[in-house]
Amino acid sequence: METVYSKDGTRIAFDRTGEGPALVCVGGALNDRGSGAALAALLAGRHTVLTYDRRGRGGSGDTPPYAVDREIEDLAAVLDAAGGSAAVYGMSSGAVLALRAAAAGLPVTRLALFEPPFHSGHDDRLTRARAYNTELTGLLADGRRGDALALFMGSVGMPAEMVAQARGAPMWPALEALAPTLAYDSAVMDDGGGGAMPEALIGRVTVPALVLDGGDSPAWMRDTAARVAGLLPAGTHRTLDGQTHDVAPGVLAPALAGFLA
Repeated sequence: METVYSKDGTRIAFDRTGEGPALVCVGGALNDRGSGAALAALLAGRHTVLTYDRRGRGGSGDTPPYAVDREIEDLAAVLDAAGGSAAVYGMSSGAVLALRAAAAGLPVTRLALFEPPFHSGHDDRLTRARAYNTELTGLLADGRRGDALALFMGSVGMPAEMVAQARGAPMWPALEALAPTLAYDSAVMDDGGGGAMPEALIGRVTVPALVLDGGDSPAWMRDTAARVAGLLPAGTHRTLDGQTHDVAPGVLAPALAGFLA
């Protein structure tokens, strides 16, 4: 593990593996730097891959108050550690953070995104996003991390019986430790503002970009990926057959390697 310090002094922990042009991986909700280890190992023959703990996770610190701009500064610090610029791959809400960082002018050379979970902007989706943000914030303020975690799982489509089973699983305490950062992902998605796709922001990202989705993912997620790719001035869309939001590293790695070559 290596560390770098963000603009506000927050310690950011990261792992570096492989040799070649740099690639920084940005995890989604409940991901830490270990979540990208298998993908990093597969890309290490061609790239120097940096996987990092977003603030509040793993070996990284957390300096209040939270703001999405602070997470963009965290990524800037990792890019600096990577050599000053790098390609960036983002997963789910991490893809949205990567998009926001690229739009803010960070030195991102190429951008790869897997299923950024924007929604269409219909009134019911706006209302649901705001309600989720309000309930999540309240649960975390009351210290009810387990309930916040269950709320998130339900919001992404996990059946109630599977959530109940997960509460008794060995992994649950580790997930509870990450639960406060669900509020950070909600902020990245702008759930409090309704969470609609920021079309103008996406249009400002001019670097070569690849937007990926899984062929077995819900139709709305595949449609969203295609729409994001269409809004990006240098965007390309690709579907990985047989994959879901839980994409297999062995399928994802060749797609990324081809784009980054």
